[in-house]
Amino acid sequence: MDDQTRIELEAAAFRRLKQHLMDDRTDVQNIDLMNLAGFCRNCLSRWYQEAAAEKGIEMSKDAARETFYGMTMAEWKANYQTEATDDQKAAFGKAFEENVGRD
Repeated sequence: MDDQTRIELEAAAFRRLKQHLMDDRTDVQNIDLMNLAGFCRNCLSRWYQEAAAEKGIEMSKDAARETFYGMTMAEWKANYQTEATDDQKAAFGKAFEENVGRD
């Protein structure tokens, strides 16, 4: 497979992941993603921002989030985000403690 085709396939897979998280599974909270997978929608928007920076494109955190979410964070929170439960918070704390120092 040539590099251009690989890039196009990776981009298509990313777009599908984004659609899945932003359109199909808005019920899944970021804290659940963090607890299960170690990343969330905010991580993806940060990685998008970092990729832009590598290309010399300045993008603020808020702009990257709005690009990824398709709306402002305030709109996303109002429409989809719920308060984390005590169990979710405890799982996040445990996962964070277990992963400190990994990278």
